[in-house]
Amino acid sequence: MTSRIPPIQCLLTYEALARLRSVTQAAEELCVTPSAVSHRVKQLEQIIGTKLFGRADFSLTIEGIEYLAHVREGLASLEKFPGASNSPGRRKLKLAVTPTFARSVLMPRLRQFIEAYPEIDLTLQVSIPLLDVVAEDADLIVRFGTGRYADVEHVCLMKDEITPLASPAWLRENGPFSTPEDLLGQPLLRSPLEPWRTWFAAHHLDWPEPMDGSSFNDIGLMCDAAAQGLGIGLIRTKLGAPWLDSGQLVRLYERSVPSPHAHYLCWRTGTMDRWECASFAEWLKHALA
Repeated sequence: MTSRIPPIQCLLTYEALARLRSVTQAAEELCVTPSAVSHRVKQLEQIIGTKLFGRADFSLTIEGIEYLAHVREGLASLEKFPGASNSPGRRKLKLAVTPTFARSVLMPRLRQFIEAYPEIDLTLQVSIPLLDVVAEDADLIVRFGTGRYADVEHVCLMKDEITPLASPAWLRENGPFSTPEDLLGQPLLRSPLEPWRTWFAAHHLDWPEPMDGSSFNDIGLMCDAAAQGLGIGLIRTKLGAPWLDSGQLVRLYERSVPSPHAHYLCWRTGTMDRWECASFAEWLKHALA
């Protein structure tokens, strides 16, 4: 009978848990959830047919102590192997992501993933599925929309709220704005990704969707336009955080309104069988929690 070699992630998790003796600390070190740590250890024990941990304090059994020595020896050999960084064992992962989500949300966190998974080479591609700009060959796709996707499996990553934003200079010249009705006659920047009707309806304004004025198919471009004083943008607070934090944009009103759309991570059936895809999905959900 052919023996089965345990997955490398199971061995790495076993070594971390044996060393740290804490599921929480092992999960933080590996950048996975505590449940993933428990699942990987159980999977390893099933594969080798041996109980590795004896008590709730994660002390090792006699077999566990012996096996740990072999695991550490094997991992050390892999680390020392010449040219390992260029070996065929490196994993490739293609991610299609919406532009402003990439800049405002993903990029500030991406170093954590690279440091946690140095063996995964990540390729980022721009995708705007709401406007049919898609990357066909991507392994994982971040979509912004309603979440009703019959063609793929998906999980909600991030919900957001919207509020009108403008540059401080523009607001000083044209403000203040005390009531929603003060928006009447003002230059409203438009985007098919975030229609103004959501804001109007939340404030009981029976106004039609603006048809005049500058329009943008990228929220980041609309943030830049508003920061340059071109008008008022209806912008999601999480995506607009870099502009708000830097003071390039300010709120016109205190109230925010839930966006009818959200960001979803999508994949084709079978994709999560690949270790690199499952690892990235687990990391991203944890990073945005």
